[in-house]
Amino acid sequence: MENITKHKIIEDLLPQKFGKKGKIWVGILLAFCTLGFIAYCRQLSKGLVVTSMRDYASWGIYISNFVFFVAISLVGSLITAVLRLTNVHWSTPLTRIAEIIAVAAITCASIIIIVDMGRPDRFYNLFIHGRLQSPIIWDVIVITTYFFISLLLLYFPLLPDFKIMLQFKEKTGKRLYKLYHFLGSFWKNSTEQIKISEKAINILSITIIPVAFAIHTVTSWLFATTYRPGWDSTNFGAYFISGAFLVGAGGVLVAMYIFRKSYKLEEYITESHFDRMGKIVVMLALLYLYFNVNEFLVPAFKMKKNEEEHLRGLFTGEFAPVFWFAITTAMFLPILILIFKRGRKPLPAFIAGSLVVIGSWFKRYLIVTPTLLHPFLPMQDVPDAYRHYFPSWEEWAIAMGSLAGALLIITLFARIFPIIPIQETITEIEEHENA
Repeated sequence: MENITKHKIIEDLLPQKFGKKGKIWVGILLAFCTLGFIAYCRQLSKGLVVTSMRDYASWGIYISNFVFFVAISLVGSLITAVLRLTNVHWSTPLTRIAEIIAVAAITCASIIIIVDMGRPDRFYNLFIHGRLQSPIIWDVIVITTYFFISLLLLYFPLLPDFKIMLQFKEKTGKRLYKLYHFLGSFWKNSTEQIKISEKAINILSITIIPVAFAIHTVTSWLFATTYRPGWDSTNFGAYFISGAFLVGAGGVLVAMYIFRKSYKLEEYITESHFDRMGKIVVMLALLYLYFNVNEFLVPAFKMKKNEEEHLRGLFTGEFAPVFWFAITTAMFLPILILIFKRGRKPLPAFIAGSLVVIGSWFKRYLIVTPTLLHPFLPMQDVPDAYRHYFPSWEEWAIAMGSLAGALLIITLFARIFPIIPIQETITEIEEHENA
């Protein structure tokens, strides 16, 4: 990248209009979002009876989606905060990708929780009559805090780029020019502004790390503070955090490949980035595998009656196909692909990242559903449908709509703002040349 001029960097990294494929992609995402909205309107009018959630499986794929979104949002603190604070410069092209994934995920996590409520019109009661003794209130507090910190970490590094984009009105268009002017016209790129911005970013980077750990720990406590088999575990906080780091890093690998191909960013997101991120994913997959062994081996060794039913359901029973699919795709296959140098090339790394993301979603489903179907008191005199759970089409439509919504936020962001920081890239190249 040493021979890339400032003008070429700006040309390459300015937001680009959607081509034919981009418009089709947006259309597909909008179609899924529309279907999800129609399904939600049906749920609002008829109630939660349209779902397959009943007395026992009172949480379904809505909560699985919530836990998944909360998990993948941790990537913001991993890439932006941890690597920034440790002065790792190679991560610069990935910081904004990570932050927009974090903001999109935490936004959709908040929305899906409201969808899960039978009476969303009573949502305000959570703030008026909320009790600090409840882990649900803790979750609301840390999610809100994490959202605003992530938003600021996304916004502050954009300020120098706004100044650059305001100089290219003919390329960005009038509408985007007005948006950039509204968001960053006050930025003059003065020495004092740069110092204040850098200090603010460092403070936010330090702050987001404990908040990120808190959001995943508190989310795990929603489950772990009960006595239910499968949830009653002191390992749950670390188990959730390690899994969140893994799915977040996998999500970044997927986004890196797609943006690299779509916007021809091979000179900025290089094979070296895939190699390094691949190594990080291997490390995180091994860490998550360790916590999975802890999570299942100890109760399997004790084999209490209630835990036995839960474990048999996972390993050899009703949920065994999903369980082994999730374990294989989220951990074993990505490790086997990425542990070799050839596997850390862009395409195989993209495949490994996709496997991590897919397997991790099913892992969240397995955290929620099997436990609910193995209560302490045996199920007696209930319809057979209560003993099993399979989402209704409304649930699938809403879940897919929320996932499409997160992807739509990321897609629209890439259309409006530079997906790789322009000014930071220019500064790093100039510093490298002057060194």
